[in-house]
Amino acid sequence: MPSIFCPLGGVVTSERTQHFFLSELLAPLVGEEIRARPTIDIHAHVISTDTKRYPNSPLGGHKSDWSRERPVSAEQMIAAMDQAGIAKSALVQASTCYGHDNSYVADAVAARPDRFTGVFSVDVLAPDAAEKIRYWVGRKLTGMRLFTAGSTMPNQADWVDDPRSFPAWECASERKLPICMQMTVKAIPQLMHMLERFPKVPVVLDHLAKPTLSDGPPYNGARDLFRLADYKSVYLKVTPRTVAEAQNGKATHATFFPLLTSKFGASRIAWGSNYPTSEGTLQELLNVSEAGLSVLTVEERDWIFARTALTLYPAGLE
Repeated sequence: MPSIFCPLGGVVTSERTQHFFLSELLAPLVGEEIRARPTIDIHAHVISTDTKRYPNSPLGGHKSDWSRERPVSAEQMIAAMDQAGIAKSALVQASTCYGHDNSYVADAVAARPDRFTGVFSVDVLAPDAAEKIRYWVGRKLTGMRLFTAGSTMPNQADWVDDPRSFPAWECASERKLPICMQMTVKAIPQLMHMLERFPKVPVVLDHLAKPTLSDGPPYNGARDLFRLADYKSVYLKVTPRTVAEAQNGKATHATFFPLLTSKFGASRIAWGSNYPTSEGTLQELLNVSEAGLSVLTVEERDWIFARTALTLYPAGLE
């Protein structure tokens, strides 16, 4: 995470400290009209304390640091949501803890369908991928996630447009199932092949596919991301990681977020807390995100913090 200068003296480098500092510093910039609207989080993770019922089987072969050091159960997530004023959340499968076993997410949704929907993961290269998709959809999960790069898999996978995944994408297309892509900008050319082949599948880019923003306007480092604006099935997920990167180097919230919304439209952008993967309380992460996006209009923020989520997951979040 980039460093930030503290006007009270020194440079703040700790991620948790930065979130707290920014939350306190920028909270006055967040208007009361934002607080009045319901907030929906489309990127939260839950980890059970019951490892016998929900055994660990992380993608990449080893458990992520965050899931080991600061796990949050479904019950704790509800408490954090209540404290932060978040109405509903889409629980995204913790691939770096549970791999493709979505049992805990499914059980959490079944226990609290009034507060949660779920985004599951399957091995889309497996011959039974479509069957697994139908199973988890039957468990009332309303989205799918493909984990192709991340903390336990630092290199971008090369199978994004592998023909073996076509049956899984066809199954998602038939059900209008949103697919979240945990990937980097390196995979955008491959993703374009899939967007052209399966134009009816809503695709949500986690963390905007992690583009380089530090070069500042006109953000040539995000050029490949901006190319995706022409694909109307592409949605963007803004997270605290995005908010931090949008003030790194020459980047600023005031120059990046209006540019992003001008290209994609706020109705194709949604907010996710990335809690507890991102350090800090859920309240702090929300505060920082609201402050960073305060450069946008009230209507744009309404879309990003709630209305786009309802577009993506109408069966689970309405």
